[in-house]
Amino acid sequence: MVPDNRPQRKQTFREQALKLFPWVCAHCGREFDGKKLSQLTVHHKDHNHQNNPPDGSNWELLCLYCHDNEHQRYQVADAPGEAPTSQAQDRPSTFTPFARFAALLKRTT
Repeated sequence: MVPDNRPQRKQTFREQALKLFPWVCAHCGREFDGKKLSQLTVHHKDHNHQNNPPDGSNWELLCLYCHDNEHQRYQVADAPGEAPTSQAQDRPSTFTPFARFAALLKRTT
């Protein structure tokens, strides 16, 4: 039986990531230091925990909240079943976000 060294490996890439990157959540921009540094996690961008390049190109530091949110997005995307449908998908959109844009540009103050 091969010993499980995941906790040791995880600690190693966490330490490397903390040396490589500023202690800021890559999604929300919240800064961390001192005791709160434990709330900053290493996220694997490609979701492959075996892919740990020494330059950290597959990592980003995320706070606990953003990290959970990131994984929730992938769980929903990977869920089996059909994508939810709505009647709105059957109708073309009539919304024109830039309809008044030209008038706003011509307006003088």
